[in-house]
Amino acid sequence: MLASGIAYTHREVLLRDKPPAMLAASPKGTVPVLVLPDGTVIDESIDIMRWALAQHDPELWLPHIDAGLIEIFDSAFKHHLDRYKYANRYGADPLVHRAAGLVLLADLDERLAGQNYLGGATRGFSDIALFPFVRQFAAVDADWFATRAPVAVRKWLELLTASELFQRAMVPTAPWAEKLN
Repeated sequence: MLASGIAYTHREVLLRDKPPAMLAASPKGTVPVLVLPDGTVIDESIDIMRWALAQHDPELWLPHIDAGLIEIFDSAFKHHLDRYKYANRYGADPLVHRAAGLVLLADLDERLAGQNYLGGATRGFSDIALFPFVRQFAAVDADWFATRAPVAVRKWLELLTASELFQRAMVPTAPWAEKLN
């Protein structure tokens, strides 16, 4: 939404205390949720990205979509990320899932060879779609990631987290509290 320049109202949600209005809009109870002025609800990150950029794509991210790579990270990588990050919740060996995630990061590293971003010299749709998964993976054990993750992936992650766009997105916002009548 920030990259597209579309005006919107941001409402920070504590997932342990989901506001009724959010659940009414999207009973899944997951974030993000975008409610359009006509009442249409979009509740998948990738779909929100596509919608926003279809309205306005000033950085030309849409030409840089690798749907296959995004699917791998949204499915297989996320599977391993969840079991690495929340091993106790899944009864999993986190090191097995870290190793499996590392294999997928090695493929990403090959794609980044000789360039800063997946589409070349500038960030694009695929970079932003994969970025949150890799950032979470890196945060599980930052010291390990800093020394063991593939070099091009670490550089890519550093470029994205240092970006002005990311800094604007990460400004702390107070949790949304619905007003009672």
